[in-house]
Amino acid sequence: MNYKHLYYFWHVAENGHLTQTAQKLHVSQSALSAQIKQLEEWLGTPLFERTGRKLVLTQAGYIARQYADRIFHEGENLVNQLKQGMDGSDLVVRIGHASTMSRNFVEAFIHELVHQQDVQYRLHSMTPDQLFNELADHQIDIALANTSVRGSDKQLWQSRLLARQPVSVIGPPGRDIEQLTDVALRNNNWVLPPENMPLRAAFDMLSAEYNWQPRVLAEADDMAMLRLLARDTGALAVIPDVVVRDELTSGQLKRYLTLPNVFEHFYAITLKRPFEHPMVAKLLQRFV
Repeated sequence: MNYKHLYYFWHVAENGHLTQTAQKLHVSQSALSAQIKQLEEWLGTPLFERTGRKLVLTQAGYIARQYADRIFHEGENLVNQLKQGMDGSDLVVRIGHASTMSRNFVEAFIHELVHQQDVQYRLHSMTPDQLFNELADHQIDIALANTSVRGSDKQLWQSRLLARQPVSVIGPPGRDIEQLTDVALRNNNWVLPPENMPLRAAFDMLSAEYNWQPRVLAEADDMAMLRLLARDTGALAVIPDVVVRDELTSGQLKRYLTLPNVFEHFYAITLKRPFEHPMVAKLLQRFV
């Protein structure tokens, strides 16, 4: 397969007619048909089926068109960027973020993009493993994560600490809680991060030190879900303030204690490249 085969297929898939596409591309209909046939033989599956005078994509053709769309649109972006310069105008910035991260923090990170009309941005939520795989495969330009990562000889990661947020005991108003030693913290219902997260390890240490004996109603590694559980269950929660910012402002929830020396860390992770994406560089400038 070569890109001419794929390019011709892409135009036929968009148009649905060989004759019209051949005229548009200034090639003969027979040459265009031969190129499509060679591509189908190479892939081992038909890409079109004829319905009257129109060519309709098969399931394999539909999948092939999705890939072709991405390939040729990215090619157009490449040409436009190099011709217009590396100033960040008319660019797309692809941001991946761990599904466990605070949506409030992600929104704050992209705040500058929200008000720019000439920059498109795409947000992708995924697991940490997916996040790093997508970054390594150049499917995203920057990854936002709760954990840092180290580079290796094969993969040159750049990990930058953007912020660290205090973690608090949060709950519905009306509790008599002012200190870690208060009796009101004992034998309570809690919603917590799972045991494999650093926040849970910090909570378990404090729980053992102060003999809290918590009853764990629910666990969630997704901060958005933990926020909803904290809001709706009536239980106490250990959660970064930024996650429940709106509920604290409205009075639905109350911050009782800020846990000593316990923080949620937010990192930006990129790959070392000869040229940094101009909008990624601009976003990171706020955190220097």
